[in-house]
Amino acid sequence: MFIRLFKIALATASLVYTIILFIDNQIGNGIGMLLLTIILVMMTLRSIRMVIAFVNLRQQKMPEAKKWLSRVKVNNLWPNQRGYYYFLLGSLSMEENMNEAERLLKKSVALGLKQSHDEAAAKLNLAVVASARRRLPEAMKLVKECKRLDTKGLLTKDIKMVEEALKGGGARAAAGRSAGSQSSARQQRRHGKKG
Repeated sequence: MFIRLFKIALATASLVYTIILFIDNQIGNGIGMLLLTIILVMMTLRSIRMVIAFVNLRQQKMPEAKKWLSRVKVNNLWPNQRGYYYFLLGSLSMEENMNEAERLLKKSVALGLKQSHDEAAAKLNLAVVASARRRLPEAMKLVKECKRLDTKGLLTKDIKMVEEALKGGGARAAAGRSAGSQSSARQQRRHGKKG
C-alpha cells in the first residue's frame, strides 16, 4: 500500500512540475518532463511485472511468464487488475493442474475483466476445463457465452475448435479418438507388413 501511495505522490508531483515548466515558458524542459510524467503515471496505473508476464504469455514463453507473475504482489494491485492477475495465472496453470486453473479462472471472472474479449477468453478456458471433466452441458453454456462476449471476433477460431471437441464428446474423448486412430493405423501397418 505504501508503494502505491508513493507512486501516486511521485506522479502527482511530476505532473505539477510539468505544468509549472510550461507556465514558465520552458517548453523543451516541459516536453521532457511530460514524457517522464506519462511513464510515472503508467507505472502507477499498471503493474509492469504483469505487463511483462502478459507479453511473455503471448510469445508462448511460459516459464518466463510464471517467473514474472510470481513476483507480483496481489495486494499491491488495483482491484480491476486482480482479475487479470488471476486470469493469467489460471491460463498458465491449465496444463499442470485443472483444479487450480478452474478456481483461478472463476475468480478472475468474478473479479471482472475490463474487456469483453478477455472475459470471453477466460470463459473459453473454463469451457475447456469443464469439457475435460466431462461436464459437457456446462461447457456448451460457457461456449455460448464466449460467442456473445467476443464481439470483435478475436476468438472465433478458438471457439470453433472447442465446439468441435465438444461435439466429439469432450476434450478427453477427442484426444482418445485421435490417439486411438493413430494406434489402429499402426496396427494395420504391422499386420500389413506381416502379411
